[in-house]
Amino acid sequence: MTKRMTRAGLLAGVSLACLIAAGPAADAAEARYFEPIATFPVFANLPAGIDPKTETVAEIVAVTEDGLTLVTSDSPGEAIGLIDITDPAVPEALGRIAVGGEPTSVVVVGATALVGVNTAESYTDPSGHLAVVPLDAGHVTETCDVGGQPDSVALSPDRRFVAVAIENERDEDLNDGVIPQLPAGHLAVFTLGSDGVPTNCDAVTIVDLSGLAAVAGDDPEPEYVDINADNQAVVTLQENNHIVIVDLPSARVVADFSAGAVDLAAIDTERDGVIAGTGALEGLAREPDAVSWIDAQRLVTANEGDYEGGSRGFTVFGLDGSVAFDSAEAMEHLAMAIGHYPEKRAGKKGVEPEGVEVGVFGDDTLIFVNSERGNFVAVYRDNGPGLSPTFIQVLPTNVGPEGTVAIPSRDLFVVATEVDEADEKLRSTVQIFARTATAPAYPQLVSEIDEATGAPIGWGALSGLVADPSDPAIVYAVNDSFYKASNIYTIDVSASPARITGAVTLTRNGEPVSYDLEGIATRPDGGFWLVSEGHVKRGRANLLLQVAADGRVVTEIGLPEVVLAQMINNGFEGVASTVADGVETVVVAFQRPWKDDPEDHTKIGFYRPADNLWSFAHYPMSPPVSSNGGWVGLSEITHLGGSRFAVIERDNQPGVYAAFKVVTLIDTATVTPRPATETLDVLAKTEALDLLTEMSASNGWVSDKPEGLAVTADGRVWLVIDNDGVDDAPGETQFLELGTAAELF
Repeated sequence: MTKRMTRAGLLAGVSLACLIAAGPAADAAEARYFEPIATFPVFANLPAGIDPKTETVAEIVAVTEDGLTLVTSDSPGEAIGLIDITDPAVPEALGRIAVGGEPTSVVVVGATALVGVNTAESYTDPSGHLAVVPLDAGHVTETCDVGGQPDSVALSPDRRFVAVAIENERDEDLNDGVIPQLPAGHLAVFTLGSDGVPTNCDAVTIVDLSGLAAVAGDDPEPEYVDINADNQAVVTLQENNHIVIVDLPSARVVADFSAGAVDLAAIDTERDGVIAGTGALEGLAREPDAVSWIDAQRLVTANEGDYEGGSRGFTVFGLDGSVAFDSAEAMEHLAMAIGHYPEKRAGKKGVEPEGVEVGVFGDDTLIFVNSERGNFVAVYRDNGPGLSPTFIQVLPTNVGPEGTVAIPSRDLFVVATEVDEADEKLRSTVQIFARTATAPAYPQLVSEIDEATGAPIGWGALSGLVADPSDPAIVYAVNDSFYKASNIYTIDVSASPARITGAVTLTRNGEPVSYDLEGIATRPDGGFWLVSEGHVKRGRANLLLQVAADGRVVTEIGLPEVVLAQMINNGFEGVASTVADGVETVVVAFQRPWKDDPEDHTKIGFYRPADNLWSFAHYPMSPPVSSNGGWVGLSEITHLGGSRFAVIERDNQPGVYAAFKVVTLIDTATVTPRPATETLDVLAKTEALDLLTEMSASNGWVSDKPEGLAVTADGRVWLVIDNDGVDDAPGETQFLELGTAAELF
């Protein structure tokens, strides 16, 4: 039975639903879910001969009426991009069309794109136009002055009107960005002919929005606009924390109200390198960005926030400004549970919901809310007036999801991600999801509620994995130095998705301690071996750590001085433990060659705790084969029994650049480990598994970092991907069951 809209009911529902197994999977057999089917890199639309590293962005995305062509706004390229999705699983580049300035938004009427274009050269003299672009002509045929700097463009369902939110944005460097900063913004309204071209191009209708908001009412800054079937436009004044409803046929403001404020509990409010739901915020202004009509009586906002607020969620309003529903801290908790929490934004606006889209798919009215900083879209089903929406699923995205468009006629949903930094191997993409799955494909790993806070256990940047030697349901993971707290996580792999059921923080002398953990192994007598990667410039040592089960660091073990003298970065990257004839040996993988290693060879270290001795052998590296260059290194070493080990060897390239991610097998019985001062034996390796095939199956932006491999007590093989703490990286954590060791190795 659908829950009524109480705060407790909402949080309980989301807590269960984000664990997926007990939530939406209980729906009727006809229930359908979205799954990713393609990721299109926007730079593929560049003309031949142009450097593919040229910045190209898909910010806003629209679709032609036949659902076969996507149109994106490319701000730095001063163009719109076209993508053929006749086969949505194989999108094809159709090139770009210049629009004479910075495109900020786009809609499509028939075969004509109408593009909001910013041509302003200063904040005090804003200017812009609506560009008319027949897609078959391939160029701008007309420009209509909008009287300022446009932001959002909306098309009425009956194709009679186009409304343009004219923001005339503020200078954030002036007076600390505080408004008012004139000139004020407004709403520009065009009527359309049957050909989709404005009939009042030379005399746009201007709707004055000043004098309405309590916050800087003389300087309205419209951010986003949407139009319902009654030809009413809803406009968000984000900086003013206000919402306005305009009747388009009469060009009159018929309603306006404050977006109000909200209280948040059990959230992370400190940028301190630790994800913890120990904070709270009261009276936080919503400051909505995107807005979409649900029906003629209700609208939904994504409350990104700006200068003063940002309530980290979304809100359903009635036409009179009454709050029919508010998500409160649910989006924050969802991000924590799935490993997508952007901890560096905790002190500001958290997950920053920026976009919202509503689409009617069969009998379901679905609400899509994108998190700009968490790199995901949360999907909810609207249950009608008076009832809370039901969380359905979460969709992982590339970095900076901005524009979204629902295409119900084809059961598709599309997300444009705007971050494009070629030197950092981050590219803007358009991602396509199809509503064809019978169960959610994501997340594959979630965390349970931390009873001390009432929020999910925070996690991310998982960098090492090991199985419990006796319990086939349990594996352990560690996080790297992205977070200030070093943790060992307990994961129940008998659940679907797998669940983080607990975490212990490493301590030394009773105080939490931070390492760059890159590997974990179990000790025969209990507790763990961990490795922390060193860094020359940061003065961090490569350490082998003996750690008790409760997280106490028992011993820090360094390398011999003769080895340290050869150190560069990219040190300890994986650890395993084995016992032969009653003698324990700890085996450590070095990620890349150091100064004394032959070209394309790195070290495998062997440490005997009984006599505190190190010895070494060489591992032969494969050369880089990515079109983007880069390097190849080791990420993990896992004991398979006897003297056999599995090693993750991979390049440092993500997305379309990724070319080499494999598991190799080595047998340490074939070499004699020696002191570093001697000539080292070289291990033979056999390539056993192509991880790139497994990782690419999600049809997303492939991670560069498969980091952990574990074989459970019953022989199942698990792989985990490091998501870099959602910092300039997609938040997706792949946690994959690859098969059995007997089959694979």
